[in-house]
Amino acid sequence: AVIAAVDEAISQGLSFGVPCSLEVDLAKEVVGRIPSIEMVRFVNSGTEAVMSAVRLARAATGRDKILKFAGCYHGHVDSLLVKAGSGAATLGLPDSPGVTRGTTQDTLVAAFNDVGEVERTVAKHCDNLAAIIVEPVAGNMGVVQPDEAFLPALREFTNQCGALLIFDEVMTGFRLSRSGAQGLLAVKPDLTTLGKIIGGGLPVGAYGGSAELMNRVAPQGAVYQAGTLSGNPVTMAAGFATLQNLTDEIYEHLQCTTSRLASGIDTMLRTHRVSGVVQQAGSMLTLFFGRDSVRNFEEAKACDAAMYARFFHAMLKRSIHLPPSGLEAWFVSTCHSEAVIDETLAAVDGSLQECSR
Repeated sequence: AVIAAVDEAISQGLSFGVPCSLEVDLAKEVVGRIPSIEMVRFVNSGTEAVMSAVRLARAATGRDKILKFAGCYHGHVDSLLVKAGSGAATLGLPDSPGVTRGTTQDTLVAAFNDVGEVERTVAKHCDNLAAIIVEPVAGNMGVVQPDEAFLPALREFTNQCGALLIFDEVMTGFRLSRSGAQGLLAVKPDLTTLGKIIGGGLPVGAYGGSAELMNRVAPQGAVYQAGTLSGNPVTMAAGFATLQNLTDEIYEHLQCTTSRLASGIDTMLRTHRVSGVVQQAGSMLTLFFGRDSVRNFEEAKACDAAMYARFFHAMLKRSIHLPPSGLEAWFVSTCHSEAVIDETLAAVDGSLQECSR
């Protein structure tokens, strides 16, 4: 369906440099699925979406500081490339060369799931805090679910001090549910960033929120953001076709398939007496070695990276290509049939046996 939509769009033109009808179609689909978004602006990547949302938050509040969480990655925006997770952490580059001290001076960092630390940080910087940005379900330190009180506390703290709450759903948006993570967790952010899935495999990003906030963006408002290729018809066609096919039944299927994979791996960990835990959120999961739970970045970094490296290569030898870092999420898709899950679990069994010798 996605390829057919792309073929049709290509035949009519690759890029026009102006809004197109497919952009309106996809915008309506996004707005119809995510209650916190009344208006949406398309960009070319998740990084652009985050950069634009942060600029908008600063403009709307007249404040400078942004609070993020260690292990949460929000793209390669200079000001947020501080204690980032995923690839940056794996490479030992939580702060990238080329990022100046000046660009990060307004970035505050707290521990994911630590309500007390967030409360103290917000209290100290309340008058100059523009926004808190968070992955509602972390995926860039591996899959880490928020504690029950964590996201509601962020909502309360931002309300109290007049800051905005930004959910980075570039990874979780339309992956965990038809309304993203916020549809499951019942916490409404002020701004949401999206990417990946809404492009159907082509480069894309988006940010959205209330009409009041989004009308601050040019040309309606003074907050400038533009991109010649943003909202191009080919990407919009792919994204629209993708979302149209993501039904409630699809999400139920993905949940069941992923749960079967996760429970199978968990059983094999016990069978082979290997220390580890599988953490799952919808169709995302991570296998952490050496711990029985992971709640934040420090705990994720304390996992057995050497064991994961051995396991990765053992799985690759059995034709299963996992994320090469233990701080990444695994993604189950509709293409992963029961036979693929069976093959994967067989490979896990053999790999754990090999690695535990």
